[in-house]
Amino acid sequence: MDLLKTIEERMSSFSKGQRMIASYILTNYDKAAYLTASKLGAIVGVSESTVVRFANELGYEGYPDFQDSLRKLIRNRLTSFQRIEVTNNLIGDGDVLEKVLTSDMDKIRRTMEEIDRRMFCEAVEKMVNAKTIYILGVRSSSALAGFLNYSFRMIFRDVKFVQTTARSELFEQIMAIGKEDVMIAISFPRYSKRIINAVEYARDKGANVVALTDSAVSPIAAYADQLLIAHSDMASFVDSLVAPLSIINAIIVAVSRLKQDEVTERLRTLEEVWDKYDVYDKKGI
Repeated sequence: MDLLKTIEERMSSFSKGQRMIASYILTNYDKAAYLTASKLGAIVGVSESTVVRFANELGYEGYPDFQDSLRKLIRNRLTSFQRIEVTNNLIGDGDVLEKVLTSDMDKIRRTMEEIDRRMFCEAVEKMVNAKTIYILGVRSSSALAGFLNYSFRMIFRDVKFVQTTARSELFEQIMAIGKEDVMIAISFPRYSKRIINAVEYARDKGANVVALTDSAVSPIAAYADQLLIAHSDMASFVDSLVAPLSIINAIIVAVSRLKQDEVTERLRTLEEVWDKYDVYDKKGI
């Protein structure tokens, strides 16, 4: 359920201080999501403990859990120029490089601590045994999908990188997907409707769907056989995608280890082709 709608509906049941908090959040949700409990309390005019109790009243164990839910919700609501304003407020006049790199390191750490290892291993096994692997990522996620496609084409014989800007063309590229196939769908806010439609179609056709996304409530999560969650957040009008890229790196390594003999042979053949047609510059060697 939409968190903001829940707050609105519960307004009459809140205490006076909680109603003040709720009113501020409903009006300034883009700013509230990045305020500490003490700072939010100071702005509204209530104590930090009142803010924490407000989060508890909504069913959260603490304020950080509530804040995390609010951040996830608004990331798909904010326009591009709102994102710039929010991140500018977060960074302030500090060292941009240090702030962004520190934030990225934190996302990788949290992803490593929280990712479901069993799901990861199961997803890798499905990929290794698939007849055809379909890789799909649109908008900002297309860069991640392209990187995975580049590496997988050196490992597997039948990999399809689904690239399209039209919904009808998308279905033309995946219409043959079936029970022996795997679709790897990559999607981060703002979520594209095209990828939601694609994973729904793949699931209906009996294909195994691996979803790499930012949350269990992501629109593609409901269609996933294996859900791989990577933390991401706003790094201006775009998202930071370092954590999902790290998961992709781990997938490539895990798959290549399971197919080591085949991969070694394919790479040996490729090296011969690259040498024959002078693909890489060797002057520095």
